[in-house]
Amino acid sequence: MDVIVLGLMLLSLTIWLGLLCFWGQFWRTDEQLEVTENQLQSLPAVCAVVPARNEAELIPTSLRSLLLQDYPGSFNVFLVDDRSTDRTANFAEGVAHAVGKPQQLHIISGVSLPPGWSGKLWAVEQGIKSASLFAPDYFLLTDADIKHDPGNLRRLVAKAVQEDLDLVSVMVRLRCESFWEKLLIPAFVFFFQKLYPFRWVNNPNNPTAAAAGGSILISREALERIGGIQVIRQALIDDCALAQAVKKSGGQGDRENNPMPSQGRIWLGLSSLTRSLRPYDSLATIWDMVARTAYTQLNYSPLLLLGTLVGMPLIYLVPPVCVILGAVWSNWAIAFTGLLGWLLMTFAYYPTIRFYKCSVWFAFSLPAIAFLYTLMTLDSALRHWQGRGGAWKGRVYPNPDNL
Repeated sequence: MDVIVLGLMLLSLTIWLGLLCFWGQFWRTDEQLEVTENQLQSLPAVCAVVPARNEAELIPTSLRSLLLQDYPGSFNVFLVDDRSTDRTANFAEGVAHAVGKPQQLHIISGVSLPPGWSGKLWAVEQGIKSASLFAPDYFLLTDADIKHDPGNLRRLVAKAVQEDLDLVSVMVRLRCESFWEKLLIPAFVFFFQKLYPFRWVNNPNNPTAAAAGGSILISREALERIGGIQVIRQALIDDCALAQAVKKSGGQGDRENNPMPSQGRIWLGLSSLTRSLRPYDSLATIWDMVARTAYTQLNYSPLLLLGTLVGMPLIYLVPPVCVILGAVWSNWAIAFTGLLGWLLMTFAYYPTIRFYKCSVWFAFSLPAIAFLYTLMTLDSALRHWQGRGGAWKGRVYPNPDNL
């Protein structure tokens, strides 16, 4: 038994060493939009598209932050009222008048959801269609629960123009106030970065692509090149699907040195200033948020699900279990290797904990956190098999083929 346990621990330790050394430095948090102050070299026209379904509670704050952007170029906001029943549009109109910018806000009344579309993407499609009449150079795709820092758009545009990027996206700072948010929300970002290491995403020669739906700036040219939003109309994880489509499509590139690049140029980073207003102040709300799309992330594959159910305990649970067993059995080789593995995962998680300004003790809780996320993933698969997958805003998307 000792040999088997020690073998599992050595395998877990090897995996952690491999992740830390060769997996795109996923654990780092220095890819941030606000790290350097980019200077605007031009003032391209931008139209923001905001899908909103029953967001009366948050829209006064989020829309106000959009309308008060310090961007000096042409900027209009298109809010698509996705058949709300809580007077979202009325609150939005009131905000625009309150800040003295009613001419910048355009409210679109959403029409019925057609077959083959997810609700959010159909709203985005309607917003883009209306905004296209203004012939913008860029579209800012953002959610109705995002409070933008006043300089967010200016930084996004400067980043895109200076580095000739087709798409720039930031994972906004998620709310992290309650105990459950402090325990589980930083880990959500950590696991996302492990799936999509930002350095790989931002490397035009690497096929890895991802984006964060709360704040995406995409050029009109890139959107037209991929065939518009309709090419991802069935996607439940629409931000990453959009980034993959853009990166696969190729871009203009450097006309002198690389006239036909094989990949579109995208950038994804963190934001320390722009943040989400959406509260996840209980285990149940975070559980539902993760379970809604976790199995989708696995492409609805039972084989990938099995790999997750085996791999997550091997990587995250084996080290602390070996520390306990090694101490009980007085087998210090098992205890020491278990402790080393636990310290390695704590070292990897600590930058994210520090970014979210949580206590260092949460970094040592990663094994328990990973166990909860594994259960959420299993529940996501069960919901899918029961026809309850992808539930959001009163709509259920059990399978992409049924959209």
